Amino acid sequence: MVKITPDELGVQDEDLARRVLVRARTIAPCLDSFAEESDERKDVIAILKGVIAELPKPGARNVRAQAVNNASVQYRDIASAFDGDATASLRSLCGATTSGALPLASFPDPSVIGRLWPEKYS
Repeated sequence: MVKITPDELGVQDEDLARRVLVRARTIAPCLDSFAEESDERKDVIAILKGVIAELPKPGARNVRAQAVNNASVQYRDIASAFDGDATASLRSLCGATTSGALPLASFPDPSVIGRLWPEKYS
């Protein structure tokens, strides 16, 4: 287990690579647990290189939204570069899955009161 370094992402801007790595670790905390030459580690690096490739080149304006009245401009951040595909891919490498919309609880055992006044659950 060797930690993924900014150098492995092939970016000249080390700060950008570090920010992408930190964001990726919040999405999938297991990223640094893969063996050095494992396929999973190579997959992580490929996904992160793809995320970085989607970011605009240094010096380009990364405008997310703008308005005419009151001259408002909003810029994209690193988190917005992790689209649904990149996020799901990173999580799948860690075995993380999202739970469905089904309840995770159970109803209480029947009681004496339930026999006197039947309870109906919908």
